Amino acid sequence: MSGVDTRHINRDSLFLMAEVSLEGDSARHKVKVRNLSAGGMMAEGDLKVMRGARINVALRNVSPVEGSVAWVQDNRFGVAFAQEIDPRAPRTPVGNGDLASPRFVRPATVLPNGLPLETGPLRKL
Repeated sequence: MSGVDTRHINRDSLFLMAEVSLEGDSARHKVKVRNLSAGGMMAEGDLKVMRGARINVALRNVSPVEGSVAWVQDNRFGVAFAQEIDPRAPRTPVGNGDLASPRFVRPATVLPNGLPLETGPLRKL
């Protein structure tokens, strides 16, 4: 880790889930990702980590990435990635509107039977 201050780097505030594991430990822990940039992330969870610990992060739509814990405060910690990622990739939609996707991520225009929603004239109530 370097002593370079990178807090000025653009990051997206968001709420995602990720799985992390500490180096040398096969257990995977779910954490909430609070913000994400190409070079790192802030996570929140019950995982007890120490500054400088090596960590592996699995984010949706991104190959597993290695990093190190940059800081720890209460149940939040920062991770500096070993290589940059595309921070937009984890935000891409899970499904493409097909029925294999959970209902809450499908467009409202797709009915459970897979037929498109036909809209008629609106009624006055």
